[in-house]
Amino acid sequence: MKTIDLNADLGEGGGQDAVLMPLVTSANIACGAHAGDADTMRASVELAQRHGVSIGAHTGFVDRENFGRVERPIGPAEVAALVTAQVMRLQEIAQAAGAVVGHVKLHGALYNQVSRDRELSEAVVAAIRSAGKHLILYALAGSELEKAARRAPDFAVVAEAFADRTYQADGTLTPRSRPEALIHSPEAAAAQVRRIVREGFVRATDGTDVPLRAGTVCVHGDGPAAVALTTRLRAALEADGIELAAPRGSGQNRRTP
Repeated sequence: MKTIDLNADLGEGGGQDAVLMPLVTSANIACGAHAGDADTMRASVELAQRHGVSIGAHTGFVDRENFGRVERPIGPAEVAALVTAQVMRLQEIAQAAGAVVGHVKLHGALYNQVSRDRELSEAVVAAIRSAGKHLILYALAGSELEKAARRAPDFAVVAEAFADRTYQADGTLTPRSRPEALIHSPEAAAAQVRRIVREGFVRATDGTDVPLRAGTVCVHGDGPAAVALTTRLRAALEADGIELAAPRGSGQNRRTP
């Protein structure tokens, strides 16, 4: 039986977290930079514990005005410090609640910028290794970040695909500035993910088939159709006999009675 992780970006003020959390197997929790604060992190950790969902640090640019979706110049030392500080902040909150942060996923512009830059990718991998040997990195499938992570010894990485985003012929995500960047239809999103999981390909916007192997699939929690899309996607995968589970080693976070 094939297994896939279903993750969502949560703790960002989308207002749908309580409904989305039971539908996913891992949650990327905003760490107070692009969105969120200590209270939302605590609430998100507690919600993840309640539903046995793996907890991840969702790290991004300190840019609430643009929701962390505007790229900016950044060097290796700065990106390492940025990621480390946010991971440690969520780790402290999780530890106080008796939970474990199992993975790290970059957000928005930082995710895209690091994904295509080898030097930044290596700095991020080193930063995550320093933050915890058990931490798993979620990285865009085929990206420089995934490659850097796979070069690092004794480091765990899971390649990520997206349910609600379209792809370019080079395997990158279509920029949000383009009208075709987002997938709003639950049926279309489910069809894209089913093909990725079953066949290892995704159809790019130019009509070409792009090889794509992934161990986790993301749904953006701030989208208006996030709940309908995630519900449909989960049902489609289960109908195909696909097991939904967080990556092995990411930890279980059920609250102790």
